[in-house]
Amino acid sequence: MLNNEARKLSKKKKSLRKAAREEKYRRAKVWQMALYPIGGFAHNGFMALMAIVAYYATGFVGLSTVVASFIITGSRVLDGFTDPIIGLIIDKTKGRYGKVRPTLLVAFALMTFSTLLMFFTNHLVPDGFKVVYFIILYAIFIFGYTCSQVGLSIGNNIITNDPEQRPVFGGLTMIYTMVFYTISAVYLSMYLTPKYGGFNHVGLFQEMVIFTIVLAVVAYLVAIISIASKDRIENFGAGKNTVPIRLKDLWPLLKGNRPLQMYIVAATTDKLSLQISGNAIVNVMLFGIVIGNFAMSGITQAVAMIPNILILIFGMRYAMKFGSKKGYVISTWACLVSYGLLFLLLWLGDPTQIGFDNVGFMTISFLFLWLIGGAVRYVASGLSMPMLMDVIDYNTYKTERYAPGVITAVYSFIDKAVSSLQQTFIGLLLASIGFRAVFPDIDTPYTESIFWMTMFLSIGVMMFAWTASLIAMKFYPLTKERMEQVQVEIEAKRQADTKVV
Repeated sequence: MLNNEARKLSKKKKSLRKAAREEKYRRAKVWQMALYPIGGFAHNGFMALMAIVAYYATGFVGLSTVVASFIITGSRVLDGFTDPIIGLIIDKTKGRYGKVRPTLLVAFALMTFSTLLMFFTNHLVPDGFKVVYFIILYAIFIFGYTCSQVGLSIGNNIITNDPEQRPVFGGLTMIYTMVFYTISAVYLSMYLTPKYGGFNHVGLFQEMVIFTIVLAVVAYLVAIISIASKDRIENFGAGKNTVPIRLKDLWPLLKGNRPLQMYIVAATTDKLSLQISGNAIVNVMLFGIVIGNFAMSGITQAVAMIPNILILIFGMRYAMKFGSKKGYVISTWACLVSYGLLFLLLWLGDPTQIGFDNVGFMTISFLFLWLIGGAVRYVASGLSMPMLMDVIDYNTYKTERYAPGVITAVYSFIDKAVSSLQQTFIGLLLASIGFRAVFPDIDTPYTESIFWMTMFLSIGVMMFAWTASLIAMKFYPLTKERMEQVQVEIEAKRQADTKVV
């Protein structure tokens, strides 16, 4: 009887607390929180499609590997420069259909138009025009891709301003991303390539285009429906009291925004280090040469999915209670400890004893540390998005300018500029130990120099990045308590606007 009364009392307290937060914040419904991140399936679908565009460019358009690589690399430069421009345009958009919905529709139209023409017609045009045609279509795709990236990020900010709900979006986004790329890898490797005999049949690319477009229609539609009730001017910053962003505000926005500066330091160093450690060449060096069992790479990735999701859910719940900053700091410390122990294991132990055919101390210890380290990495990455949303609201609080598109674009521009260095960084370091003509492969003999270079690229660069992130977080002021104060101030301005109207 007492237990029933206690449960009823606890339930009543939770209901009252929820009602109080709904009055205080612009909270999202459970179904909105679950469905809006599905829009990422569309974005990632087009990303996965364009990840194999080099095969089409060299195999059917007739471009050399050098020219194809140059065009694709140049597209990243174009992508970086278009980010702030598109972000500024979106921030100035105040139509009856909001910001997010028209942006996602434009993104879908541009990416669909460019990919359909690229993979269905580029190989049919006259040889003298193929390169120009390819570049034009690729540029159109980049504009659409940027609209999608910025539009989805703005929606994350608009749909809720509750510091307890925002980490949920980061967690769900990471879970959906893991699910998507698992399905995508299976679809490409176990269905498309066997069906068409590899990448030498144009039908593979055309079927993947159709699959991607159908997936994008569903995913973007789900996201648009989920955001519809929130995508209104009264939910943009301080509502109609928000001061319009101007082109000349871009530099002061970065120069005088300490939370944005610290966020960029933490997020970009993390991103660069993860790209370096996750590079295919580094993966070959670790599993194929140091461990001597390249098959372990794919198996551990498959095994890691469930623990990754479980620890990610736990990390998001912690961040909901204590704030995104604290969750990020704790998960970063966990990354440092787990990967530090992993380095000691590989250095002091015998990596060649790691394998599923030899389940001893080395194999069990490696799998435990690898799975735990990988999982907490996902927690840190998942909290990056809600922290960016906090930075956007803090800027509104300080300047009365609502600039989610510009802030997202500024971060994206710096992130792309930094992350584009990863292949050059790896190439220069490997050249320094003798790999000037070819990269190491699974048949490359083990040497001490390969071991230490592998440790640096697969673990060391991440340790440096996480240390930089922790230092940056010392100067990042947006705790859960601070963000609650910021949201109260913004809501007061919004309410003042409503009373005037």
